[in-house]
Amino acid sequence: MLELKNVSKQYGTKQALKNVSLTLPRGQIVGLFGENGAGKTTLMKCILGLTSCRGTITLDREPISRKNITRLSFGTSEHSFFPGLNAKDHRIFFEDHFPSFSEKRFQVLMDFFALPAGRRIGSFSTGQKNQFEVVLALSQGADYILLDEPFAGNDVFNREDFYKVLLGILEPSETVLLSTHLIEEVSDFISRAVLLHQGQIAGDHDIQMLEESGSSLMDVIRQTYQYRSDRVLQALENLSDVDGPF
Repeated sequence: MLELKNVSKQYGTKQALKNVSLTLPRGQIVGLFGENGAGKTTLMKCILGLTSCRGTITLDREPISRKNITRLSFGTSEHSFFPGLNAKDHRIFFEDHFPSFSEKRFQVLMDFFALPAGRRIGSFSTGQKNQFEVVLALSQGADYILLDEPFAGNDVFNREDFYKVLLGILEPSETVLLSTHLIEEVSDFISRAVLLHQGQIAGDHDIQMLEESGSSLMDVIRQTYQYRSDRVLQALENLSDVDGPF
């Protein structure tokens, strides 16, 4: 179990996270949602030890350290691969450093995305780079797979097919924490939704329970973030009042 207790992070005067407590058992697909700047990426980086924070983060009651860090993997649109190496070189590197690396899963995903194994990763398009990040994160053999906006630069058909493939290849004990703005696309794919707002947990919802209550994830998110459906009309009216007719 991955557990966060009272995790806080501050950048200068900005409070990025404030007393975040969260428990992630094995075998869940969790959506992490929030506005830009809500703290989603910071939360993942705190879990991975990529940035310092206050509070405690444990994996099966042990601090995250070199002893257990391989049980966590990270796919990020900021990219963490070696741009001068090709896919084959990455596979060799991961096989040497991660005992649970799955060569079979790596090859299945490379074929699915139709990624060229012999080309330098730095020469890939943005979409291909993000796909390769996902390939590495899912093939590492980690128990907890953290994906931060992994679908940037990918078309809707690629994304929809990937969700189906992911559901097919995940083991029951693997947990995915997925940060994305594509809420409606993933609402049928995730089992749980965690909502961040201004660095704090604003909601934690079981998707099946939401459906049984007759609510949709989008309804809950609109209510949580107090979305105003009239704001576009109001902005246009204000512009018209200032500048006159278009």
